[in-house]
Amino acid sequence: MPRTRPSPAVRKPARRTSSHVVVTLLAAALLGACATGPEAPGDSTRTTGAARDRPTATPDPRPPHPAPSGTGTDAVTPAPSGTGKKAVTPAGDLLVADFGGDTVTFLDPVDGPTGSVRVGTAPYGIALGDDGRAWVATAEGVAVVDTRTRRSLGRVPYRTGTGPVTGGEYRGGGMGIALAPDGERLYVGVNVPDGPGVLEVVDTAKREVTATVPVGRRPFDVDVARDGAEVYVTNHDSFDVTAVRADTLAPRRFEVAPYGTEGGLGSWLKPHYAVVRADGRLLLPFEGERLAVLDPRTGRVTVEPMTADTHQHGAALTPDGTLLVVGTGPVGDATGAPSLTVRAPDGTERTVPLQGPHEDVAVSRDGRTAYVTGGFTRAGSWDGITVVDLARGTTRRLPGGDRPLGAVVLP
Repeated sequence: MPRTRPSPAVRKPARRTSSHVVVTLLAAALLGACATGPEAPGDSTRTTGAARDRPTATPDPRPPHPAPSGTGTDAVTPAPSGTGKKAVTPAGDLLVADFGGDTVTFLDPVDGPTGSVRVGTAPYGIALGDDGRAWVATAEGVAVVDTRTRRSLGRVPYRTGTGPVTGGEYRGGGMGIALAPDGERLYVGVNVPDGPGVLEVVDTAKREVTATVPVGRRPFDVDVARDGAEVYVTNHDSFDVTAVRADTLAPRRFEVAPYGTEGGLGSWLKPHYAVVRADGRLLLPFEGERLAVLDPRTGRVTVEPMTADTHQHGAALTPDGTLLVVGTGPVGDATGAPSLTVRAPDGTERTVPLQGPHEDVAVSRDGRTAYVTGGFTRAGSWDGITVVDLARGTTRRLPGGDRPLGAVVLP
């Protein structure tokens, strides 16, 4: 498999000295972040001394959500009093995955939550079809929700065994998820604890898994080429992207590690989310410092500078090609606060400050508004989203959901 690193001309040496490690550990102890706070999906504390396969996450002090019963056919729960429950979901509403529970929540972008549907433990990513069906990657299978009537249509079980159903950062089951452009195939990255992940291919008409493809560790994100010819799986813990041909399902591995792979599973300098640019290249942000640009045709990775200086997770593109990247806050050498980077196609950037931890981002159909989910990060979490007016740079916090992670804007 081809493996590439950024050329020496564009790579800066990673800032890793013993003094930095000491400062980082002291800061973590004082702030209760890396070592003592709740961990983000994909954030691993850096190991020192004897190597460890993976760090131990601090248990969540909140009581667990009750596990769903049956096959996930529960109907919508009533809307909170005073929010104006709607019989049919209107265009422009949001659907968020409640990673801290077992539901997806409908949010009016002005009034907040209007109802929820039970889907399965620890829902992560959401893919939305033109027919209004949402496909939700949970620990128990891929849930299918009719967003227009707000009813569950059941779950598609995974073919891959992932062990006991659990929640939390390292839980097994679906993570990244994406639909083919024609809607006939669904691709979901399945995490297998303590081992390589799997890309499962779902026939959306039959609602069954038809194929599996081995990929890297913890498949955080899944994206599809605009022509549907390839699928790209961003593998957090193996520092790589797996490109899978849609016709043959043949995989190719590309290393994407602009800081190198020092620290292995204990490193935080890993890829998280990606977007596919109009020219077919993948954009993968790192630490508000470096943007890795992967050309899947050649396997070549180039690196461009970024300016936010913050640990980065979720990413999205607006219709005009503007890149949005969520900064979760200071981790390691990244010292900047939580923010949303707004990067124009010409590479110029501005940042919008965010209050507290955030994880992922969705964009309104007109490209004017970003919705940044509260998420589940090492700096904590909160039950809501931040609404960002991209032209003005203003923000508004909107309560709703249970540690919402993935989000989509409904048509």
